[in-house]
Amino acid sequence: MQIIHFGHSCVLLDTGSARLLFDPGAFSSDFEGVRDLDAILITHQHFDHLDGDRLPALVEANPTAALIVDEDTVAETTKLGLTAKQVEPGDKVIVAGATVTAVGGRPATIHPDFAMPTNAGYVVDDGAFYHPGDALFVPEQDIDVLGLPMGAPWLKTAEVIDFLRAVRPRRALPIHEALLTDAGRQVTKSWITRLNPDAELLALPRGEATDV
Repeated sequence: MQIIHFGHSCVLLDTGSARLLFDPGAFSSDFEGVRDLDAILITHQHFDHLDGDRLPALVEANPTAALIVDEDTVAETTKLGLTAKQVEPGDKVIVAGATVTAVGGRPATIHPDFAMPTNAGYVVDDGAFYHPGDALFVPEQDIDVLGLPMGAPWLKTAEVIDFLRAVRPRRALPIHEALLTDAGRQVTKSWITRLNPDAELLALPRGEATDV
């Protein structure tokens, strides 16, 4: 299995049979050149996970890729003239031999006064990879590689640490980190490793394929 991280929450996963791109959002770069995708998966409609200015061209460049989205994002993709497959928690989709299971359903809350859209986390091949989107939902599957959110208006460092402890992946890929400075990334990572000494955080070169 290979992973390319395009920054923030945008991750390209190559399972060996399927090429799956998650959350091509506004804070991610260089994903427009990705080709031969089998699916584009959107966890929710926030602009840092769905860049409405760039998504149509990405879909056009990958005409056979399925566009898979959560319930509330269907309206957003329809506005863009795109046809998407809606998934809800518990749904399973087979994509080029890979099994994608939607989990969760509700995002973390920024503030009670602000309504949040639905969120679909995606578990690939019964736990080989898990992208939670803007949520800290703990799936029932054992997870090998976890996309670990690092910084957001809805997130505290203590919650990152507890989420990692609860999921217990073999390795964790830091995602959702665009709002952090370099110093902020290092401080957050140091707290995670201090309180989870056995945790392995992947340090992936931006835009380069890495075997995981």
